[in-house]
Amino acid sequence: MGDGASMERSDLAGYAARSNCSRGRKYEEQFRDDRPAFERDRDRIIHCAAFRRLEYKTQVFVNHEGDYYRTRLTHSLEVAQIGKGIGRRLRLNEELIEALALAHDLGHTPFGHTGEEVLNRLMEGAGGFEHNLQSLRVVDELEERYPNFNGLNLSWEVREGIVKHSSQYDAPDSSFDEFLPGTVPTVEAQLINFADEIAYNNHDIDDGLKSGYIAVSQLKNVALWNEVHERILDTYPGIEPDRAICQTVSALIGVLITDLVETTRGNLERFKIETQEDLRRVNLQVVAFSPAMAEKNAALKRFLFQNLYRHYKVERMRVKAERYLGELFETYVKHPTLLPLKHQMKMDREGRERVVCDYIAGMTDRFALDEFKRLFEPYERV
Repeated sequence: MGDGASMERSDLAGYAARSNCSRGRKYEEQFRDDRPAFERDRDRIIHCAAFRRLEYKTQVFVNHEGDYYRTRLTHSLEVAQIGKGIGRRLRLNEELIEALALAHDLGHTPFGHTGEEVLNRLMEGAGGFEHNLQSLRVVDELEERYPNFNGLNLSWEVREGIVKHSSQYDAPDSSFDEFLPGTVPTVEAQLINFADEIAYNNHDIDDGLKSGYIAVSQLKNVALWNEVHERILDTYPGIEPDRAICQTVSALIGVLITDLVETTRGNLERFKIETQEDLRRVNLQVVAFSPAMAEKNAALKRFLFQNLYRHYKVERMRVKAERYLGELFETYVKHPTLLPLKHQMKMDREGRERVVCDYIAGMTDRFALDEFKRLFEPYERV
């Protein structure tokens, strides 16, 4: 059986990605059913080991700081939910959106962007580290589930979207000849950049307020937040503060989605993009906020950077994480026999530093902390 284009939605826009137009997979397979290609990709991602490990990887707050806070797993689910909502309004391929949302952080390290910075520094001269490329490495090489190949053998469009994911922390890699360097990805992949940003900005506010690291009084100086928050207070006089925060976050997500959809529709019409071929020919990022909304959203991001991501308690954990990961990396490189045998066996082919990097990048926060204790605390069982 093939990837079942016959089961795909019939109401997709002309510029939406379609399974029957996919550039295909690296390896030929015989499938057991007729799921469309991007639906199959989504299912493979959900069932892979790297996806399950996202449950214990940091978004902002490390796992042991509390059960309430977002993790990379809940963040990925929220990106998928927001992305699909946007995609439905634009008549895009929701299965491709969901696959990209659930895969976009598979290569993330323990301890959030601190872990990425540490590994990139330690891998200088040995290929560096960037989490989008690591996500591609996970789905192309590191997952070991199938009899005839490594990786998940995902569709070309999903793999392109992973490589070209872009956010305030990431710049898409344009060096892969396989992925049409210098050209924009599908509208679905462009959308994920913004769904990611909408999710982490607003949910980091929620987590920051819940933790007490930031306060509602501080947010009064952020126009985007304050406009929506005041509207909630006017609509629900006497609402409890915690409920007002929840309603403001929800309404703010809605405001951003509405602006994004309207601006993107306008761009698609302005540039006369009716097909995938039109998109590649015009070669523009058509998914966007309006200029006014982009300015307000940028102010919100600046607030979070200054007041939450650089809060002294977050900084303390960042410094500790740098130490943990740095010492683990240097110890494994110096003493590779400390690694499980299956990883030692890859060193001749992949190189010692890259195997150590892959091993650490795959760790959860909790495993990295436990491993640090096993290696460096004398009374800890190994």
